[in-house]
Amino acid sequence: MRMAAHVLAAACLLAACTPASPDRTAPASLACERFGAHRGIEISLLFGLTRPDGRPITDAEWQSFLGRAVTPRFPDGLSVFQASGQWRDRASLQVTAEPSRIVWIATEPDAPDLTTRLDAIRAEYRRDFQQQSVGLVIRTGCQAF
Repeated sequence: MRMAAHVLAAACLLAACTPASPDRTAPASLACERFGAHRGIEISLLFGLTRPDGRPITDAEWQSFLGRAVTPRFPDGLSVFQASGQWRDRASLQVTAEPSRIVWIATEPDAPDLTTRLDAIRAEYRRDFQQQSVGLVIRTGCQAF
């Protein structure tokens, strides 16, 4: 999940940051208005649940991390999905599968300290669980709650 997540995240970030042509912006705005929604971003954080030595990150460890590192930084809400991921190890080039979690957050594009909060979550997880990376995918869209 580590290397593949970086490539996927970079591609999605570039796509999300590419200015839309006037022809593409108008339909998106109309779609948002039609549903009483506003423009926003969707953030997916991709977490592998296996340490480099093969030991799993337990449900209790995951819940503790989520409660102390993620929820306080995004108290307005988020969703967590169980997944099965795969990634290519940077050193051995072997493809490995592992259980994973995806944290999905819908927020305003100009939310205060957004970059700082996301960077802190990713760095803390990498440090605490000896991970090479935590994937980050950002998409633009419409939101209504």
